[in-house]
Amino acid sequence: MPRATLPGMSRTRVVVVGAGFGGVAATIELARHGLTDVNVLEAAPEIGGTWLYNTYPGAACDVPSHLYSFSYAQRRDWTRLCSPQAEILDYLRGVARDHGVLEKVVCSTRVSSCAWDDDTATWTVTAEDGRTWEAEALIVATGQLNQPSIPRIEGLDDVAGHSFHSARWDHAHDLTGRRVAVIGSGASAAQFVPEIAKQVAHLTVFQRTANWFLPRRNRRYPGWVRAAVRHVPGLQAYRRAFVFHYAEALTASIRHPRTIGRVLALRSAAFMRLQLRDPEVRRKAWPDYTFGCKRVLFSSTYLPALQRPNVELVTEPIARFVPDGVRTVDGRVHAVDTVIWATGFATTRFMFPMEIRGSGGIELEKVWADGPHAHLGMTVPGFPSMFLMYGPNTNTSGGSIIFYLEQQAAYARQALQAMRARGASSVVVREDVEAASDAALQARFPGTAWLACDSWYRDRTGRVVTNWPGYMSEYKRATDRFDPAEYEFA
Repeated sequence: MPRATLPGMSRTRVVVVGAGFGGVAATIELARHGLTDVNVLEAAPEIGGTWLYNTYPGAACDVPSHLYSFSYAQRRDWTRLCSPQAEILDYLRGVARDHGVLEKVVCSTRVSSCAWDDDTATWTVTAEDGRTWEAEALIVATGQLNQPSIPRIEGLDDVAGHSFHSARWDHAHDLTGRRVAVIGSGASAAQFVPEIAKQVAHLTVFQRTANWFLPRRNRRYPGWVRAAVRHVPGLQAYRRAFVFHYAEALTASIRHPRTIGRVLALRSAAFMRLQLRDPEVRRKAWPDYTFGCKRVLFSSTYLPALQRPNVELVTEPIARFVPDGVRTVDGRVHAVDTVIWATGFATTRFMFPMEIRGSGGIELEKVWADGPHAHLGMTVPGFPSMFLMYGPNTNTSGGSIIFYLEQQAAYARQALQAMRARGASSVVVREDVEAASDAALQARFPGTAWLACDSWYRDRTGRVVTNWPGYMSEYKRATDRFDPAEYEFA
């Protein structure tokens, strides 16, 4: 017997948690196939996900925009090859508006728990303010890059200045003439360091690990290029296909580090030698690990910025913070009045600390105690009618996550259609299927660059839990068709 709707509870067919690219992709896919009874719950005051929060100077995508966009919503007036944050956010807002997503989004709603009821075959989704939603299916689209990570370093509260994370940039804090410490030297730092180095009095970049770089001169398109993209038939499709295959080649270099990877590593090394004229900075900024093991960065401005007179690259580990700044293990105190954390995200935490309980009250966090895992990155045994967007092992080292999200949205939609066609109340992946697919997936990592060093792709056990071990084309073949034989219908 269906459970009565409680006061303050809303009933809907599907609840989507998160209104970034993943949540928008899922909502559009469902609506295009007649499933319009959907609520999208978003913690932020508006949609956008990572592109809403990451507003640091120079923020941009490192994947060309004609691939980092929905296949069914191709924009032909991008201003650059790799679009800046504001342009990407504007694109996502426009797509959401044009496809009727905005009216389904409930903003400023942080979900605290999702619980499955075996008796009623429904999910109850509860927000921190006590509001609840009851749904037949749950799509978790919180992504991998949504929780800023700040390492625990002794004495942080002792610093006399101001501090913030790059993913929560404090635009009210004027950096002009300040002594700034940047903790971290990854993808975000590579974009904002060249920008702020022009205005600060002194910039100290604290680097734990050097990076491999490839060039990216992201100039504005000249008028004739923009006109050609808008008016020449087939040009946009050709460019999209070209970038797709170029990205697959980058993945090939990671899968085959001793052959294809060596070629790209030589190209990267030649580029970096040209950029690093200062021998001491070159020594510090040169990576000592296999090309592709960590995220390869695209920038033609970061390495030159490290050689500015007002910039210092520090590789000695930080011992602690002191009132005057940062003390490194060699005893030196680096005077700073502003600390910017460029330390990335808690990539292996996924949707936690949000609580998710499945059949029989099992907790997802306990199921994942030895590392996150899901069939095709989307479905977990014991959690009926739940689908993950950008879940375990669906990150890409060389391609566009938007491509993966489209595939996942279509797969979840097919699963719900199969459930409805059978008159079933739930659909859940078989435990043996998920275990076998996870084992096969992990077996593909040995011999690749992904296992050649430690990185944010791996959890505390050493398992690669974020990245897909193959190509975009392989993921497409694996997810194009939902296979009912791999699932149980109640």
